[in-house]
Amino acid sequence: MSNETRRQREGGHFPSAARSAHFVTAILALTLLCPMFALAQVPPRFYWKSLAGANAVPVIFQSLSGNANPIDPAHVVSANSSVDADVLVAGYAKMLPLFDRTLTLAVLEPMGRISGNTTVAGESYNQDANGFGDPMVEVGLNLIGPKAMRTIPDLLRYEPKLSLDVIVDVAFPIGDYDSNRALNLGQNRWYGRVGAPTILQIGPWVPGRRTTLEVLPSVWAFTDNSDYVGHNLSTDPIFELEAHLTRDLTETLWGSLDATYFAGGKSSIDGVGGDPLHNLGVGFTLGYQITDNLSFTAGYMATVNDNGPNDLRMDGFRISLTYGWHKIIQGQKRLKSEE
Repeated sequence: MSNETRRQREGGHFPSAARSAHFVTAILALTLLCPMFALAQVPPRFYWKSLAGANAVPVIFQSLSGNANPIDPAHVVSANSSVDADVLVAGYAKMLPLFDRTLTLAVLEPMGRISGNTTVAGESYNQDANGFGDPMVEVGLNLIGPKAMRTIPDLLRYEPKLSLDVIVDVAFPIGDYDSNRALNLGQNRWYGRVGAPTILQIGPWVPGRRTTLEVLPSVWAFTDNSDYVGHNLSTDPIFELEAHLTRDLTETLWGSLDATYFAGGKSSIDGVGGDPLHNLGVGFTLGYQITDNLSFTAGYMATVNDNGPNDLRMDGFRISLTYGWHKIIQGQKRLKSEE
């Protein structure tokens, strides 16, 4: 712990008994956001750690458009496509101790509508669909960084410094899918990724002044869709690199500059291959702590190197509300209200 951080805590800028409930529940709502957005699959500060046993329920709205199905992480580009999607996402996340490390579990269920026109094997489709997408589960384990936090004092002493996790995401192909449609919310195939989210703390860990550089390299893999409007769709693995530079603006407001890079992922229809991805998306995120338990984020991201006819072009914005809680903190707040 730095001398400046210690002075801040001892000088009353950090909560002790009186303000610990506010501080801890604010961290719960801040950190447990749901993963896997269209262009920045993991929002900033998702891999900050919280008290073991913490829970969160996020509700996320996304409005997306581009020349590929924005709900499909394979990003199968059709040069003449124009696709729009409005998606509501609900999820649940929980942090658990596993020996001395932190285990994170999260589940995500998208639902909404998608519409537009696209071309598959020379045939054009102008369609719309609505319903449920493929649910996705994430399991993450911290390998390097602070040990699992089991008590409130542990959390009050938390500083990520250098933190490294390993994650595994798996999507289950049970979302709504019609083989006669080129645009669907479900993808009719298994897919997922393996990644290594890394956090580098920059400067003192003082609320209102926290800064992090967060990087997530990952590899996506896909099985074939053997019934893609009468064709077979296969996709090579995709390498993805996400980066977020985050900074507290006040004790309750923070911002992030975001970037996502894709490489590989050449898709083939009946063995006829398209172009691999080579795309960069940039954007920003703002987060605000509404109450001890409730947080709000809003973000926007768009591709920038997308002038070629076969380049991925996509943009979209998202807003989210996340409610976080922990039984110890809720019990502490009830006792305080009865005094």
